Amino acid sequence: MADFDANSDSFTIRRNLDSRLTRMREGFGGVRRRWWFRILAWAFLLAGAGFGAAWIVFARDLPSVAALEAYEPPLPTVVRGGDGTPIHSYARERRVELSYAEFPPMLVRAFMAAEDRNFFRHSGVDLGGLTAAVIDYASKMGTGERARGGSTITQQVAKNLLIGNEYSPTRKIREMILARRIEGTLSKQQIMELYLNGIPMGRRSFGVQAAARAYFNKDVGDLALQEMAFLATLPKAPEAYGRAANAERAIERRNWVLDAMGELRFATPQAVAAAKQEPLGLVRQQQPALQSEAGYYVEEVRRQLIERFGENAEAGPHSVYAGGLWVRTSLDPAVQEHAADALRQGLLRFDRGRGWSGPVATLEITPDNWQSVLVSSNLTVDYDDWRVAVVVSTGSDGHEIGFADGETARLSRGSAQMPVRGQGGTAFAAMKPGDAIVVAPEGSGYALRSVPRISGGFVAQDPRTGRVLAMQGGFDAGLQSFNRATQAMRQPGSTIKPIVYVAALENGMTPSSIIVDGPFCVYQGARLGNKCFRNFANQRGAGPRTMRWGLEQSRNLMTVQAANRTGMDKVVDMMQRTGVSTQKYPPYLSFALGAGETTVLRMVNAYSILANNGRALNPSVIDYVQNRRGEVIWPENWRPCERCNMPDWDGRAMPRPRVRARQVVDPVSAYQMTHVLEGVIERGTATTLRDLKRPIMGKTGTTSGPTDVWFIGGTPQMIAGLYMGHDTPTNLGGYAQGGTVAAPIFKAFAQKAWEGMDVLPFRAPPGTRMVRVNRASGQPVQGAWPSGDPLSPVIWEAFKAESEPRRFGRREADEAPKAEAQKRATPQADRPRDSDFLQRQGGIY
Repeated sequence: MADFDANSDSFTIRRNLDSRLTRMREGFGGVRRRWWFRILAWAFLLAGAGFGAAWIVFARDLPSVAALEAYEPPLPTVVRGGDGTPIHSYARERRVELSYAEFPPMLVRAFMAAEDRNFFRHSGVDLGGLTAAVIDYASKMGTGERARGGSTITQQVAKNLLIGNEYSPTRKIREMILARRIEGTLSKQQIMELYLNGIPMGRRSFGVQAAARAYFNKDVGDLALQEMAFLATLPKAPEAYGRAANAERAIERRNWVLDAMGELRFATPQAVAAAKQEPLGLVRQQQPALQSEAGYYVEEVRRQLIERFGENAEAGPHSVYAGGLWVRTSLDPAVQEHAADALRQGLLRFDRGRGWSGPVATLEITPDNWQSVLVSSNLTVDYDDWRVAVVVSTGSDGHEIGFADGETARLSRGSAQMPVRGQGGTAFAAMKPGDAIVVAPEGSGYALRSVPRISGGFVAQDPRTGRVLAMQGGFDAGLQSFNRATQAMRQPGSTIKPIVYVAALENGMTPSSIIVDGPFCVYQGARLGNKCFRNFANQRGAGPRTMRWGLEQSRNLMTVQAANRTGMDKVVDMMQRTGVSTQKYPPYLSFALGAGETTVLRMVNAYSILANNGRALNPSVIDYVQNRRGEVIWPENWRPCERCNMPDWDGRAMPRPRVRARQVVDPVSAYQMTHVLEGVIERGTATTLRDLKRPIMGKTGTTSGPTDVWFIGGTPQMIAGLYMGHDTPTNLGGYAQGGTVAAPIFKAFAQKAWEGMDVLPFRAPPGTRMVRVNRASGQPVQGAWPSGDPLSPVIWEAFKAESEPRRFGRREADEAPKAEAQKRATPQADRPRDSDFLQRQGGIY
């Protein structure tokens, strides 16, 4: 056998391998040079580049579909009263969100018949509809006409919620891409729910529930077949089909939807035929109205919510007009109604016989646009049967007037004959087109009404909690948005005097302290000279009198002397502590007579502090705020009352919410002043309230001029107050006083608002000494007792410990031993005791 040559064999293998590789390279090079390979390679390259470009152009910046799972549509804020009753909503768009199960199946089928017959069968894009849309788009290119959409319901969800409504092929492609993604993320029911809740439907309504209310004043569950079919027409052209002027077009489109439902066997032929015979049945477009005179109250709530949470969605997730908040207020609808009615009646009574106050506004109108201008003016009136109208045209015997709902009527010459205030002539002759006026039905037509030129504000508050129960800031919030209860800065007149005297009580004086009701002048420097004060109506001084008498009779000279003796620094400090002023007034004596400006709300709150034994609670109109998921988001430290809603008593003590209050006035001083203010009702300037037959504290006020009249007061459960005057201070006439004008308005309110309210006394705090005194002198009395007569010479007076008067006059000192002997001779059981009085008053606390 020959020897094996490894080197020779290895060389042979390598040579064969090299030759094969050479042939393969030559063959591949030949293929690369062939034309079909080059075309194929370029096609793959261009396809890849096209896909990348398409991704960049159409899909790269598309919104995440995951956003739909957490999508929260803009929802209105709903406001409820203290009893949970809905009273208003803040919304620029009508929206109501329902779950899929709440939509009637026939309503879903109506929208499928009109918009997407294959909704439950396609995967986001309907190829048949898309092809027809492409052909239609190509045929209309260059004509200016809009092509049919061809979008499925899923594509419309993508367009409405994520992309926008741009008219272009680019948007359509993006819409299709996103629709496929949506179908892979959400169920068909979830997609339909998003669609039916968010589709724009005209009349500022979004979603079918809001549209059902806007067009038929019904809920979706109450709609008839023809009404469901009509709603299904609206996504195509809501502003066209929803107008009464286009009723024929709307009926034609509605019947097309009904025919489609019959063709798809969504409805029986009999039901379709019957539905096609029905009229549209649209209700007039209505302005959302405030509930029962609560306009000023809900506007104050809105202002506070915007200040805390913002107005629009850009401000955050809890904005007023998009956050879907649920707001529980302290409004008592019954108290609000009584407050509004009492103030309105008082304004009308004072203004009666003074002539027409003029138009409530002047609008720029034409014969064609008067309705839209009137609607956009937001002028409304919620009193009795009054309505706001605009003068459309004038005539010699009658004027044509129009209302916000499109109705027109004739205002005859005879129904507008009242004189124009301050000008002469008749209201009928003074009217011109564009004047917004107030009318009321009379006979077969309408008669002119005059909105009072004088105005005012009214507030009612619970002094135990600070909750504002009612607020009326003028005659009507739909006519006058300025809230005089919180925004009008007015001089409080004599209603400031209790605050002056409570400062004096804190600094050593008592209700029985003697103050001289006599001339009082102050030197104000070389430039101003002497300033001499006077009583109201220049009444002469009555000489030395008790503090109680001075406040009951509202004596200016005694108030100034008490302020001077106390020190004006301490007086204005008390005004700031009780919230009458947010900043300290200058320490001038004129501020003791009401020269400083304040609001009705602040004054009512100050009196509530006195009634609450000096404990201050900030006045509040909002109890708590919940987000759309029901979580309380304000106040931050809110805690539920765990055992307040138990169906049965568990035998334990009643749960009571903890009230956190600041002690801003000495409690005994506050009670002393409250006790003195009861005397204002019994025998002072507000005796008109005495026949209400319950413990009431209060004070009247009249400013110089007089320009404003006031009354503030109430019971342990409710303090209320009001002022009345012109927005530009004007003399009301010498007969106008707090006791003759403001107190009767308060009485009209109290007679209704306090009906059924428990009759409770004001409770004295620990450390209060009740002493029998002579009402005129303030000296203690032995052997005589107060009676039920308001003018009894002997009364109970409240003192701090060790401050009660102890001295006797000579005659009283001589009689004291006799009285003591008589007291011992009287059987114990028959002798009246101080404790009897305390028990009648509910005890001393």
